[in-house]
Amino acid sequence: MDATSRIETVLSRAVDHAQGRAAWRGGALPSAPPILAEALRYAVFPGGARVRPRLCLAVASACGDDAPELSSAAAASVELLHCASLVHDDMPCFDDASTRRGRPSVHSAYGEAIALLVGDGLIVLAFDILAQASAAAPERLAPLVSAVASCVGAPQGIVAGQAWESEATVPLEAYHRSKTGALFIGAAVAGALAAGADATPWRQLGEKLGAAYQAADDLRDALGSPEELGKPVGQDEAHHRPSLVAQCGVKETVGRLEGYVAGAIAAIPACDGRDLLEALILSEAKRLKPKALDQAAA
Repeated sequence: MDATSRIETVLSRAVDHAQGRAAWRGGALPSAPPILAEALRYAVFPGGARVRPRLCLAVASACGDDAPELSSAAAASVELLHCASLVHDDMPCFDDASTRRGRPSVHSAYGEAIALLVGDGLIVLAFDILAQASAAAPERLAPLVSAVASCVGAPQGIVAGQAWESEATVPLEAYHRSKTGALFIGAAVAGALAAGADATPWRQLGEKLGAAYQAADDLRDALGSPEELGKPVGQDEAHHRPSLVAQCGVKETVGRLEGYVAGAIAAIPACDGRDLLEALILSEAKRLKPKALDQAAA
């Protein structure tokens, strides 16, 4: 089974479980409240590029991937946490974004109360699937849970990144590292840990790829269109948030993006899966580049 199929299969099973449609512990489970059940699936499917879980599986593969059930769960866990962050980020108390992935955001479709619960539910589900998949290598569970938790909580995970938006002074590097970079670090580290490998050599790859993604995201927010991105643009300016484009300008931000991409490739440790990881990085860099930059260069 290829990486995409593995990710989608585990995500579908996880959401089935949260909806009460599948019993993982034996016996029948009661169904979830119908609106919540529908909204949980809406928040996860259809997905975006699934770049974070793909990174997780690529690292696991490079490290031997001797426990594929656990690495698949780790990849899906990272993606569920990402989906949860998008649901919460779109809510009126943060971005107040009416669309996501080209359709109404979860709170627009189901209301704020359900959106809040969907985000909470996906966070819990992410750790549940890790626990369920750990039977083959139980000694790996504790470091894996710790690594994944650190990339979403405080002091330097997604929660901290979101919280910086409520501060009077926002340090750009810390803000970006927490809100975006942390989950890329978590994906790379989780892939190594799920395969029973030392995660230390993989942290820098996650850091550089996260920085590249953030630079691209700042460019897309400044130069993209709602049709291209499937969500509102101009959010950084509208909410008075710091961004690389606002701080450095478009030209320098493009240069930083290219430098981060090169740095991510250089950070790949020597391994059999180096070509796969390099291809993943280059394809994402191409996908994330705003069309306006290509049109300007033409």
